[in-house]
Amino acid sequence: MIARIGGTRRPSVPRASRRAVRLAALATAVALGAVGLAVAATPSSAAACNGYVGLTFDDGPTGSTGALLSVLRNNNVRATMFNVGQNVQGNPSAARAQVDAGMWVANHSWNHAHMTSMGQSQMQSDLSQTNAAIQSATGVRPQLFRPPYGETNATLQSVASSLGLRQVIWDVDSQDWNGASVSQIVSNAGRLQAGQVILMHDGIQNTRDAIPQIMANLSSRNLCPGMISPSTGRAVAPDGTPPTTGTPTTPPGTPTTPPPTGGCTATATYPNVWGDRYNTSVTVQGAANWTVVVAVTAPQRITTTWNGTPSWDSSGYVMTMRSNGSGNTFGFTTMMNGNSGARPQIRSCTTG
Repeated sequence: MIARIGGTRRPSVPRASRRAVRLAALATAVALGAVGLAVAATPSSAAACNGYVGLTFDDGPTGSTGALLSVLRNNNVRATMFNVGQNVQGNPSAARAQVDAGMWVANHSWNHAHMTSMGQSQMQSDLSQTNAAIQSATGVRPQLFRPPYGETNATLQSVASSLGLRQVIWDVDSQDWNGASVSQIVSNAGRLQAGQVILMHDGIQNTRDAIPQIMANLSSRNLCPGMISPSTGRAVAPDGTPPTTGTPTTPPGTPTTPPPTGGCTATATYPNVWGDRYNTSVTVQGAANWTVVVAVTAPQRITTTWNGTPSWDSSGYVMTMRSNGSGNTFGFTTMMNGNSGARPQIRSCTTG
């Protein structure tokens, strides 16, 4: 049997053979499509990371931990899970599933109490009990601790440190705990910069729904999910190495010392950090009669000072603190006003 196509003559293929040819062509197309998808996915998965951010989820494990882990895996995300000890004790398999999914597990207290109202021995017991529960369930000893509500003080930090725990607050609050919509959570996460950490929560549907968009935004800026370094509290590569490019950040809690100016130096530390404010303690060396100039980043504002005499420039963001006979250490409280990542800059220390 002969068929005519386009003015030329070729043998007609029997019906069964034509079916086989169509099936073979379809299989080839599917195979090529799969190859095309694999090739298309390669640049995304192998994209250069100009910096790392810490995605963190508090208050787990919950009844929704499995759903959260599924979303994280589907979006190639490794995150840090700040777990509540009693939740781990009540659901050890969910805590183990976090580790099996490639997540890092950390300490978020035993029952999410206001720990700054505790005595030192009670703090010690709370964190130790939580560490033990997490290690028993997962085989991993926590290295990070996030105080409930972001409330901390020098005693709590000291206790955490004695247990080998690095305190980690956050730079960006997703506001998912406050009923934020998916778009609001995505928008808040869009403020993340290299090295910074965002607060999110296990058990919230809007948070799970926001993750694909959060990842798309990070990818567009060459930022990748990373681990939180136990030594600095900042986000680094998943293997613990810092990024080779990107803008370095100064972690909260790290002393900042300017070059000597006029015969004295001033060093800042941050002994108390809460969800909406923090304290700065500045120690002056090299002079008994000193003047220190400090600047805060808008919209942060200094609200309270002690052990010095302050004055302000016209902007209200630059404070000049002079010694008043109360010693060589002064302090002040700064309201974050939505900017939780910035810390004061000491511009100068001069004698007299």
